[in-house]
Amino acid sequence: MNRDKLASELDAILNVSQFKDYAPNGLQIQGVDEIKKVVTGVTASQALIDEAIKVNADAIIVHHGYFWKGEAYPITGMKYRRISSLIKHDINLFGYHLPLDAHPELGNNAGLANALGLCNRIGLQSGVELKNAIGLIGDLKSVMSVESFRCLVSVAVGRDVLFEKVNDRKISKVALCTGGAQDYIEQAALMGADVFITGEVSERTIHVAREMGIHFCAAGHHATERFGVIQLADYLKAEFGLSVEFIDIDNPA
Repeated sequence: MNRDKLASELDAILNVSQFKDYAPNGLQIQGVDEIKKVVTGVTASQALIDEAIKVNADAIIVHHGYFWKGEAYPITGMKYRRISSLIKHDINLFGYHLPLDAHPELGNNAGLANALGLCNRIGLQSGVELKNAIGLIGDLKSVMSVESFRCLVSVAVGRDVLFEKVNDRKISKVALCTGGAQDYIEQAALMGADVFITGEVSERTIHVAREMGIHFCAAGHHATERFGVIQLADYLKAEFGLSVEFIDIDNPA
């Protein structure tokens, strides 16, 4: 598949124009014109690049790419090693941040919600359509105890999770926003959620959970943001017949 064609298709599928983001979405490093082998991963780390080189990938698609707002401009040290590896091996790098969080079918939030069996989903931000919402809220198919729900989340993300049980309230309405979205907990509580799930936790988050009476779960930034790149890999295989492989570079954070 032609590089520019893939870039155009991805930008359209992920509704890139609707998001004001912290990094550029789309093609970030240009490589070979014709793409036959694609690797997807959470973060464009050196380890992921090295694995892509091993399997002769023509393109890497990630959730966490490069050129973040506020980062240093010089291409030196770690940044040089990463970018030079891509250029030397003619590998295209595509990065999709907020668009790959928000997509209602392929996104990180949708993938986690699917794994938990959530229905009746709406955007976590008031007045924002689900397709553009950074976070969502939905209902479990049946009410669950806190311990049963904690186990469900652990199975969904494939790891033990930090869970703050704040009272004896059972769980039916779940709010979630993958990654580093712990500050959405207040919005989740105001919308009547019984529990809020995200990737990371700050010290203040636990106090907010206790004082607002909402259970809180930090399930891992990396673990909660594998869903999008896995689902996108499956989509590209089915829709365009591309050879696509998700490579998981494990990260405990």
